[in-house]
Amino acid sequence: MKIRILTIGKLKEKYLVNGINEYIKRLNAYCKVEMVEVGDEPIPDNASENVENIIKDKEADKIIAKIKDDEYVIVLDLHGKEIDSVAFSKHIEECMIRGKSTITFVIGGSLGLGKSLLQRANYRLCFSKMTFPHQLMKLILVEQIYRAFKIMNNQTYHK
Repeated sequence: MKIRILTIGKLKEKYLVNGINEYIKRLNAYCKVEMVEVGDEPIPDNASENVENIIKDKEADKIIAKIKDDEYVIVLDLHGKEIDSVAFSKHIEECMIRGKSTITFVIGGSLGLGKSLLQRANYRLCFSKMTFPHQLMKLILVEQIYRAFKIMNNQTYHK
């Protein structure tokens, strides 16, 4: 089983890098993890909605170019389905049972996700109606993936 995490933008904050690396190290007991960072598009000040949509589409194209046809794609989307950690774990487990060898999670840029990426998604997941910095969301995501594998394996993990 392989977990891929595709994100727009580079992670710069050392404390977040350290946290993400810690969870990836823990996840290695359960699966392979690959982090892929794709450069973001510059956003002009006071960009119109049309310009923002063009930027989202360009970023979506960059992400889609990194996705293979057989990958199961979960996008993090404010309009996606909110589920708890147990349901998240069951969803990942069901993907594995259905023979999905790679589950790819996508965190879009600061403007959100382009239409083509939303159409490519197999599942749209919302962690919260709150807005989080994309950099922090990477850490939250890898922690929840780790928690999901602990739940799947009936192993204790702090609540």
